[in-house]
Amino acid sequence: MSDVSNRIVQKLWSYCNVLRDDGLSYQDYLEQLTFLLFLKMADERARLTGDDEPIPKGYRWEDLAAPRMEGVKLEQHYRDTLRELGAQGGMLGLIFEKAQNKIQDPAKLRQLIVELIGRENWSAMSADVKGDAYEGLLEKNAQDVKGGAGQYFTPRAVIRALVDCVQPQPGEIVVDPACGTGGFLLAAHEYLKSHHDLDRDQKKHLRFQALRGVLAAA
Repeated sequence: MSDVSNRIVQKLWSYCNVLRDDGLSYQDYLEQLTFLLFLKMADERARLTGDDEPIPKGYRWEDLAAPRMEGVKLEQHYRDTLRELGAQGGMLGLIFEKAQNKIQDPAKLRQLIVELIGRENWSAMSADVKGDAYEGLLEKNAQDVKGGAGQYFTPRAVIRALVDCVQPQPGEIVVDPACGTGGFLLAAHEYLKSHHDLDRDQKKHLRFQALRGVLAAA
């Protein structure tokens, strides 16, 4: 894991410990991070590309992170934002369906928005950094909970070695029957891109059909 990934993991995990003192579970914390990161990255992408944001006006990151948003006003606006986005159609509504604010202390919600998420340029990070950060949070939780919460992580070096042994070929289907964070599928994707000069049909197959993961039942 890179130094940047380690810094992000430590930063996010330290705040998880703060919120656990208020009774917030790790799963609740990760859920709130997902909602807020989605809004922040949608804002970053719109600023970078100049495209219209998919988030309705009044419920965007800039509204949530505005200096005027503090205390009860911030908490209420965050609740309204989650409810409004959950009522939208398409993928946006699917992501925020039944979303609820689990952070009861407005001051800590403000710190999460401004200090932890707002200070990072998430879109500028590579996919590996974001993936490492996500896996790092899951691994820390597994280590922190008695018995590891039934979660097991395969080191990246082992994943790459296994994929090198399997040597996936263009046109084949790669299945991970116990997919967690998708490490094996990502490694297979990178192997196919780096070891083969894919034609148009093979690239289409890789993008839409080649990789399939089955989530283990909780």
